[in-house]
Amino acid sequence: MLKAKEYKSGIKPIWCPGCGHFGVLNAITKAFAALEQAPENAVLVSGIGCSSRLPAYVNSYGFHGVHGRALPVATGLKVARPELNVIAVGGDGDGFSIGGNHFLHACRRNVDLVYLVMDNEVYGMTKGQASPTTPAHWDHSKLTPHGPQLRPFQPCALALAAGASFIARGYAGDPNGLAQMIFEAVRHPGFAFIQVLSQCVTFCPEQARWKQQVHEEDHNDCCDPVAAARFLHGEDGLAKGNFYRNPRPVWPPSAQAGGAVDLRSEFAL
Repeated sequence: MLKAKEYKSGIKPIWCPGCGHFGVLNAITKAFAALEQAPENAVLVSGIGCSSRLPAYVNSYGFHGVHGRALPVATGLKVARPELNVIAVGGDGDGFSIGGNHFLHACRRNVDLVYLVMDNEVYGMTKGQASPTTPAHWDHSKLTPHGPQLRPFQPCALALAAGASFIARGYAGDPNGLAQMIFEAVRHPGFAFIQVLSQCVTFCPEQARWKQQVHEEDHNDCCDPVAAARFLHGEDGLAKGNFYRNPRPVWPPSAQAGGAVDLRSEFAL
């Protein structure tokens, strides 16, 4: 058994002081310790962005992909190697903008993997542009001096409509609660989506107030998509908790039996 700190790679993160991603890193390592996860049996797959640096900081296998493509890589890996625990990680721009189409279809396919999106409502690595989850009247960027003037995405509601079988929202300022959420997501059979409110105090200093604003709204036993949709379309976006859990057959069908997929036979002429 490894302790949480032993799941850190030893490479020092280069995130800004106060970044929420530090809390996410702590939560992942705590979840791995609780799962008694063998490092060689876990894989973190990422795209591009501040949050996508995370695989380098964890003592496991990792794949740093290209912008918006974490989910196709993670899906292919899980289908080919179903015995591995695969966790895709990224940010709101990476996941809901250039990677938005992959997100929808990953929810629909229900491959047995976890998708952890660190949502700070801004493109942090490229210096503060508005992202798909940026509030409509956020005017802190020179590129959108009057705000993006667009209704922000509701990631959890989107995941529900697309067919995700586990939907939750955590907060980077509560790494213990987030660790429990990741633990449950890994144990869930199917596509598990966790939106993490992960503050970017460099470009969105007002997010420091999330510590007082985030509140618990756990609907852990909710398996009714209508009830979940009613809640998700009515809440303020700062609720944390397990919002929906409704296991259904995973894809591909052979994965339910725990068998590997022979891709060569699929391509035979």
